[in-house]
Amino acid sequence: MNDRLSHDAPLGGAHTPSAGRLARLREAMAAAGLAAYVVPSSDPHLSEYLPKRWQARQWLSGFTGSAGTLVVTADFAGVWADSRYWVQAQAELAGTGIELVKMAGGAQTQAHVEWLANRLTAGERVGVDGAVLGLAAARTLRDALEARSIALVTDRDLLDTVWSDRPALPASPVYEHALTHACAGRSEKLSLVRAAMRECAAQWHWISTLDDVAWLTNLRGADVNFNPVFVAHMLVGLDEATLFVGAGKVPADIAAALDRDGIRIAPYEHARAALAALPAGSTLLIDPRRVTFGSREAVPGTVKIVEAVNPSTFAKSRKTGAQAEHVRWTMEQDGAALAEFFAWFEGALGRETITELTIDERLTAERARRPGFVSPSFATIAGFNANGAMPHYRATPAEHARIEGDGLLLIDSGGQYVTGTTDITRVVPVGATTEAQRRDFTIVLKGMIALSRARFPRGIRSPMLDAIARAPVWEAGFDYGHGTGHGVGYFLNVHEGPQVIAHYAQPEPHTAMEAGMITSVEPGVYRPGRWGVRIENLVLSRADGETEFGAFLAFETLTLCPIDTRCVMVPLLRDDERAWLNAYHETVRARVSPLVGANAKAWLDARTQPI
Repeated sequence: MNDRLSHDAPLGGAHTPSAGRLARLREAMAAAGLAAYVVPSSDPHLSEYLPKRWQARQWLSGFTGSAGTLVVTADFAGVWADSRYWVQAQAELAGTGIELVKMAGGAQTQAHVEWLANRLTAGERVGVDGAVLGLAAARTLRDALEARSIALVTDRDLLDTVWSDRPALPASPVYEHALTHACAGRSEKLSLVRAAMRECAAQWHWISTLDDVAWLTNLRGADVNFNPVFVAHMLVGLDEATLFVGAGKVPADIAAALDRDGIRIAPYEHARAALAALPAGSTLLIDPRRVTFGSREAVPGTVKIVEAVNPSTFAKSRKTGAQAEHVRWTMEQDGAALAEFFAWFEGALGRETITELTIDERLTAERARRPGFVSPSFATIAGFNANGAMPHYRATPAEHARIEGDGLLLIDSGGQYVTGTTDITRVVPVGATTEAQRRDFTIVLKGMIALSRARFPRGIRSPMLDAIARAPVWEAGFDYGHGTGHGVGYFLNVHEGPQVIAHYAQPEPHTAMEAGMITSVEPGVYRPGRWGVRIENLVLSRADGETEFGAFLAFETLTLCPIDTRCVMVPLLRDDERAWLNAYHETVRARVSPLVGANAKAWLDARTQPI
């Protein structure tokens, strides 16, 4: 924790929406006998992107970042956020009376827990809605508080009291992910999950995470921004399965198909009662990282609990050969959209008014022209110069930059296609660039190439790969405050596990790298107030031979878009690094050129010339 908190911090912000909302929350806290209330960025499914009903932290504080925890006491309110959001949070919290508490790295994601334990006194009570608090997080919070004789109250959703116009559950209908694209049927997937249940001697398995539910049912939805999932829980037995979903969300024909596959539909609000009704003496499999404390508390004490990673999490992370082929085709289409966009951008620069908002609009429009496109896979990040130094920057109509003058433009974007999910970051020059900018770009490129070319033992814990990309960055004397890679779903969440390439993540057995996983490779460097550089491709883990020391894996680069060589300091690259980049560009040109018009083809030819 970098910021020291004062117990006498000024409340301020008396006339902001947040001030009135916090005042009502404090009244509800006092009535419930709570000294503090915790509002996580979470929902009953532990989603990354939240349906509006559960955007409580944003509603109370005004901070719109996708991660952060709000803590409120009678005389203090603070949002704990990591370095990705510091600049954004400082701007959005200004004048609200809510402090930004800076967390310096992933290892301190529970820093607010320590603060609560030290701030409160024995006999006081802390409230949090257990229905949206992850089980692992709840255990950490409870243990820390109980050690100081502070009680944790988890059965109070005070937002229902103070949020008078709280949004309802999403109502849009679900739809089928066609078998030709899904590549495996529901019955096959249920059989796989049940085999894993039997290995754990479990008769029941509870699933709350929306991407797991969507994968298992071969259904998709639009309840969450950017991820094609729908709000539901699922209880899987050895001979039956129940999908708990909102009324009217499942069309009759899909309901009939689900029934034929042994999946019955029940009201969403009956999920907790179903857990409470599990037979005495039975065994329930849950993933403690992917269920909430409220779900766990609903299980009777007579039911044995087995904790393990959801079998579906492993299964969906390992794309089949057919899915990999679909993804390769998708990358060609996405690459074509990017080529058309960049051809327009370079032609329009200096001739048309272009802003960071224009970038988002034009990129999305180009992707929408490609077959199978459904939506962006996350909010496009287009950051020019200083804005590019904020890893999770988001341009808004009120605050955005015009693309003019000299500098670097960072664009992080992606698409959801029925045949795969894309995620790519490129940095391009605008006008003249400085030697320092080109040096940063080249060092980051060296890190990206190093990991992209890596060969490693099958089963290595994915966090251990992080240092391969960081080595050139560390050698140059700088670092970046986010992970190097995350798993990517197959027409599902753009961020998925179990693999994660980040040195601050625990290298646990479930993080092992396996063939078929799609992972991002995205090192960066950020100069606050000046510029940022991040270069990102998606890669596929695939078998790469076997020796007397075991099986090995290597990465196949999937993303197909030139890396702008105008930003490269060629003398900093070794011969093998230049060879990798030239071969990559040759592949991009060969696979994408047939799919684009004349202007984009000319742009591809120019941007893929060897160096």
